[in-house]
Amino acid sequence: MASPSGTSSGSSLLQNSASEEDRQAVMDQKRQKRMKSNRESARRSRMRKQKHLNDLAAQICQLRKENSQILTSLSLTTQHFFAVETENSVLRTRMMELSSRLQSLDEILHCLNGSNTISNGLFCDSNQIDNSSITPWNLMYMNQQPIMALANIFQY
Repeated sequence: MASPSGTSSGSSLLQNSASEEDRQAVMDQKRQKRMKSNRESARRSRMRKQKHLNDLAAQICQLRKENSQILTSLSLTTQHFFAVETENSVLRTRMMELSSRLQSLDEILHCLNGSNTISNGLFCDSNQIDNSSITPWNLMYMNQQPIMALANIFQY
């Protein structure tokens, strides 16, 4: 009986060592597969990170370009605004001058129409006015004031 039990114990040791080696080999394969999978995952992660950084760099370039265009547009718009503001100032001054001339011409016409009244401190007597010297061209230059412009008209 010793022989069969010794054989059986020897074969079980062989089986145990063989199965132990098989388990170890399987574990090594799994470890190798896991390491390979982890390396591939890390490589994909690095690639995603690099792509993200490249996308951010491209976005920075695009935003800087847009910012530059907006600043240029703002500068041009500001220059245009100041030019229009200056032109409006000149036009307001011209309007006041023309309004004053119109008022003076209205007073002259009022005097020419024959009324002897005092209008803005001006006494009009139609008998004293020589109608032959009053032509439309002469009326334009009567009581004409020079055109005045602002001193800072061309300064920005």
